[in-house]
Amino acid sequence: MLKSKEKLVRALEKGVQVVDLRFTDLLGGWQHFSIPVEELSEELFTEGIGFDGSSIVGFQEIHESDMILVPDMETMFIDPLLSPTTLVFICDVVDPITRQPYSRDPRAIAKKAEKYLRESGIADISFWGPEVEFFIFSNVHYQNEAHRCFYEVDSEEGIWNSATNSSPNLGHRPRFKGGYFPTPPIDRFQELRSKMVKNLLACGIRVEAHHHEVATAGQGEIDLRYAPLTKMGDNVMIYKYVVKNTAHQYGLTATFMPKPLFGDNASGMHTHQSLWKEGQNLFFSPNGYAYLSQLALWYIGGLLKHAPALLSFCAPTTNSYRRLVPGYEAPVNLVYSQRNRSACIRIPMYSANPSAKRIEFRPPDPSANPYLAFAAMLMAGIDGIINQIDPGEPYDIDLYKLAPDETREIKSLPSSLHDALKALEEDHEFLLRGGVFTEDVIDKWLELKWKEADEVALRPHPYEFYLYYSV
Repeated sequence: MLKSKEKLVRALEKGVQVVDLRFTDLLGGWQHFSIPVEELSEELFTEGIGFDGSSIVGFQEIHESDMILVPDMETMFIDPLLSPTTLVFICDVVDPITRQPYSRDPRAIAKKAEKYLRESGIADISFWGPEVEFFIFSNVHYQNEAHRCFYEVDSEEGIWNSATNSSPNLGHRPRFKGGYFPTPPIDRFQELRSKMVKNLLACGIRVEAHHHEVATAGQGEIDLRYAPLTKMGDNVMIYKYVVKNTAHQYGLTATFMPKPLFGDNASGMHTHQSLWKEGQNLFFSPNGYAYLSQLALWYIGGLLKHAPALLSFCAPTTNSYRRLVPGYEAPVNLVYSQRNRSACIRIPMYSANPSAKRIEFRPPDPSANPYLAFAAMLMAGIDGIINQIDPGEPYDIDLYKLAPDETREIKSLPSSLHDALKALEEDHEFLLRGGVFTEDVIDKWLELKWKEADEVALRPHPYEFYLYYSV
């Protein structure tokens, strides 16, 4: 805490005028309000500050609306995108009566998952490295009415603009599935992504690399340095904020919607993960398959067993299942394999260094609430270790090229949000261990997500007019 106080003093010496308090709602949206720096006091970090919990998605009812935010001093950073100089704290949500962490605070759930891991004796820390992808567009239009429904996105980089009469039209655009990863001028967003990286570094986020992704029209990825679970949840929230607002400052719009384009690659959030104890990577074994330990294989077994239920948190939108489609380049097969991107779980083989050994769970996408998604994956992995769940044999083949009769024995992920929610209803006991997730969280999540799924299912789709209008 002493170091944090010293860091706070140094931050205030930079002329801070505004203090911004941020927290995450149940669905993964970042919320905030601000106070003048003159109102910053030591009591704020112990007593907290009140807010209306009934106005936040997934939180309180109107008759129990009072809630408290307590800033976490270790999360502070100066926002590089705001003026006047603004000091940001990520906050925990606390019940004002019990003074206990709020059960539906996603960050509290992430912390409880880390605590449960330690108390299990299996490991003392988990490390997380999500690959968070996004699109950058120049325009977006959409509307939903009783008599009209449409969307339209555009990007100057989109290959469909190769025939426009813009003056001048300089060409040099990535073709469909051709964005991985040519240099500028085909990659038009090198400078913008570099600015995003600069802003992330200013927020204290370590960045390993950035690049254009496979799709045309500005799909990109910035790779974050791995971090412990709750810290990585914080980092992903900052990442999404920085990407959106840096694009906004350039007169562009960034989205983490998984599948905004038909016929090209979608955005995923492949999530690398490992368990460590006393400084040793528990996933490494020099004699195991792909240098994996038996414990790592059990962890994989837990992920595969609970994957259908996990998807309700890891791929939590109806749009997520426009990406997770069998027969395309999507990780829908419930198997594991080294190096193999057609499997649900890939074991990277870039390095034989024990510290680099990890597994990559590929179904998640960036519409997920990172705190809940990471916590749910960890709980599934722990369940696999506790119950020594056998993941079966690996599939070191291109699963996309198998004949239909060869794929019948390979289980697949749910093909819709409806199916994922049904799986969560039937399989969530593993999430309740240690009080990490609670029944009220599961019930509220299901309530909100069933509503989304039903609202989409009820509406006519524009393509249905193409198929059926003249029948």
